[in-house]
Amino acid sequence: MTGVTRLPCAAVLFDVDGTLIDSTPLVEHAARRWAPEYGIDADVFLAGSHGRRTGDRIADFLPPDRVAEAAARLDALEAAGTDGITALPGAVDLLTGMDGLPWALVTSMDRGQLAARAAAARIPLPGVVVTAEDVRHGKPDPAGYLRAAGLLGADPAACVVVEDAPAGVAAGRAAGATVVAVTTSHPREALGEAHHVIEGLTAVAPGPDGLTLA
Repeated sequence: MTGVTRLPCAAVLFDVDGTLIDSTPLVEHAARRWAPEYGIDADVFLAGSHGRRTGDRIADFLPPDRVAEAAARLDALEAAGTDGITALPGAVDLLTGMDGLPWALVTSMDRGQLAARAAAARIPLPGVVVTAEDVRHGKPDPAGYLRAAGLLGADPAACVVVEDAPAGVAAGRAAGATVVAVTTSHPREALGEAHHVIEGLTAVAPGPDGLTLA
């Protein structure tokens, strides 16, 4: 991407894991402990898990009557520590400099995971947070982004969604928002449904009425 792009908006809705926070070492370590317990190939599981709720991804591998227990087990392993969790470049500066522009977090994590990882990465939490427990359907369903926009009193079509995963990009598009994708976890070609693709949050500057992409 070259030049400067202005994105006027009423609010910004951020994904968390892979967009603001890098928890890859923790997630992969937990999954590699967990997968053999359920006869699942860890590499295959991880390949399609990013951006989706734990239970939704597990349902791709296990029958419905086993999903809740298996998800609880994986969540417990992930919650056992915060080693390796860091804020992605530009994330803290962006969130602490929103200059009055309303923003929210929309994550496939549960509230406990979000609180622990945000604290470890020193990421601030806004007044509006939508987690896995708050919606019936996870990404790529738009429910999380629609809920966040509603809680902010913003038209979803006037919002910018910032994402890093194809499932989240699809959710933002389905919500009617303008989607900015960062190539922190997926290559540019996997994020082609986004309206704008950038290398990271250091390319984003906030203002009171929108974002600037450089």
